[in-house]
Amino acid sequence: MTMMRIRMTTWAALLALLLPVAFASGCSDEKPVKVDLSKREDLVAPRMDEAITYAYLPQYSHTISYQRHRRLVEYLRKATGLPIRQIFPDTFEEHVKMVERGEIDISYSNPFVYVRLAKAGAQAFARVIEPSGEPNFRGQIIARADNAAVNSIGDCRGKRWIAVDPNSAGGYLFPLGLFYDHGIHLSDFETVDFAPGPGGKQEKVVLAVHAGVYDIGTIRKGTLDVVKNKIDLGSIRVLAETRTYPGWVYAARKGLDPAVVEAVAQAMFALDVDTPEHRAILSAAGMKGIIPARDLDYDPVRELAEKLNLDR
Repeated sequence: MTMMRIRMTTWAALLALLLPVAFASGCSDEKPVKVDLSKREDLVAPRMDEAITYAYLPQYSHTISYQRHRRLVEYLRKATGLPIRQIFPDTFEEHVKMVERGEIDISYSNPFVYVRLAKAGAQAFARVIEPSGEPNFRGQIIARADNAAVNSIGDCRGKRWIAVDPNSAGGYLFPLGLFYDHGIHLSDFETVDFAPGPGGKQEKVVLAVHAGVYDIGTIRKGTLDVVKNKIDLGSIRVLAETRTYPGWVYAARKGLDPAVVEAVAQAMFALDVDTPEHRAILSAAGMKGIIPARDLDYDPVRELAEKLNLDR
């Protein structure tokens, strides 16, 4: 049998199989459905249930933010009986605007952002104890370990600098204060850029320096641990650290029911790092505990903002 005859036989067999199916479909006794297009109904998206909104300033990606605070939010729901929901603003600026508009009830932010929020009526009620055991934290200046041109703060003059965000405390403003203390001003750098896009900005600074796109980067202390599975940390050198400033703070938006604030605060203060269940919650969130805070705790940040002429 030739190749041509084999192909013809195959096609004939397939046709024999398909014809009954096509015939059966064409002869279906299913009655057509009439559609009256003059009668329409608007579809309305389901509404979100009312809840106390909790937002973490997007210093890391939304995935990291969720992973860090998921257990804490679940704990607060159970401990207070309140419907608390974590939401995810894309940028520092959006976070500020959402608190000002009353769309974020409980804000977890760096101290510089808190100082802005306080001007809009937000009130600090809790602050965290860092993994170091202190309620304060630092910024870091980093460079590639093999960049022989950058070995000290003075060497940063004339270099390309990538920072986290104009509102980032450890990732920009604390290091900017350190540069000022060494006589280096913004105009002394070749470029000063900020990490692009929403969220994940701390990680992006480290990755940009690692890739050699920038000579130096500034991050909050603790960020290198977050990227330890993405790059060889031996390729990054910490040039300097800033002095400590008061740490991250929980603030209630203006007008939030004081009973809600009190319930959330007391649940936070009850977290005990010596209790295994609580230790897991705190560890995931990158903290060792939560303690009471007052607005005046953040006066050193206001003084730095004034020195940098950033008292907005």
